[in-house]
Amino acid sequence: MKLFVTGAATTKFGELWNASPRGLARHAVFEALKDAETLPSSVEALFVGNMLSGMLGGQEHLGAFFAEELGLTVPAFKVEGACASGGLALHNAVNSLLSGQYTTVAVLGIEKMTDHKPEDVATALMGAGSEEERSAGATFPGLYAILARVHMREFGTTEEDLAAVAVKNHLHASLNPNAQFHNTLTVEQVMKSSRIADPLKLLDCSPISDGAAAVILSIHKTQRGVELSASAVATDTLGLAQRKDLTQLAATRDASQKAYAIAGVTEADIDVAEVHDCFTIAEVLAMEDLGFFPKGKAAAAIAQGKTTVGNGKHVVVNPSGGLKGCGHPVGATGVKQIVELVDQLRGIAGKRQVSGARVGLAHNVGGSGATAVIHILKK
Repeated sequence: MKLFVTGAATTKFGELWNASPRGLARHAVFEALKDAETLPSSVEALFVGNMLSGMLGGQEHLGAFFAEELGLTVPAFKVEGACASGGLALHNAVNSLLSGQYTTVAVLGIEKMTDHKPEDVATALMGAGSEEERSAGATFPGLYAILARVHMREFGTTEEDLAAVAVKNHLHASLNPNAQFHNTLTVEQVMKSSRIADPLKLLDCSPISDGAAAVILSIHKTQRGVELSASAVATDTLGLAQRKDLTQLAATRDASQKAYAIAGVTEADIDVAEVHDCFTIAEVLAMEDLGFFPKGKAAAAIAQGKTTVGNGKHVVVNPSGGLKGCGHPVGATGVKQIVELVDQLRGIAGKRQVSGARVGLAHNVGGSGATAVIHILKK
């Protein structure tokens, strides 16, 4: 059975002080329905990806909460998997269609983070870490700093190499009207920014953000529909201490291999990818774990401006600006990645359009790599 993304939309990402979660959800879902040229009555189920509503907002019953707001009385589900919540919501929606339970469903990814104190947000985000890491006072910048240190020791990766990731993704974000940041960066600016968790600096880190994104997924092909060819998930240990190798995120490697097999493609067929660059080292790891570059080669290639070349294939990574430039409302990110790929494969991405894009990959990660979700779309 083939599945199609028939509608896709996203709000602007950023510090949206005057926007409520209800308003963000309405905008994203109704714009996606409009894009799909379908009515709300066509939606048979709603899947909501969100991480922090219970810890920060005191509301866990998001399926019914947003179904009510959207005027729907259909089955509705909240799906949580840390920063991979949006990707997991889509994965569950895919499985519901493949099972024959529904024919058309809506997927909403949403997060409202900036209304809360940064220290409360940091504590809530560490709900995705292990008990040992929390009790030691670790935060995710600290955990990814460990990964960066190991990569530097093993492969000679430099801080300037990591800074080049931020420079590239801010350049892409400057072309995206929905991105949180439109300012370009230089390597020097990244290097001079405040150190958060050595070697990661402020401009190596994705921001706290608000936003929502939605897609309409259906078994019915439409003229503008984009085929969703594969959806795969893999997991690893919550904590870094339990892993055999800190130079890779094994869940990314495993999920991508599953997705390539399901879609009948290899990494060499991917034209455009949205990868989970919550920190600059995360994109470096993703580029290698997805097979775009041999282990230890991605950082230097990015720094040399060869970010569109991997395994001899022209692949553009994070044209939306990624999490770093576009913003990272954690429950929305995995769905926003799909919206960006749909725009790219339709050829309507404007100034950031990837020429000739026919196959796209989305890579969404939860925690420090405990969950990885891969989706592959085809024109």
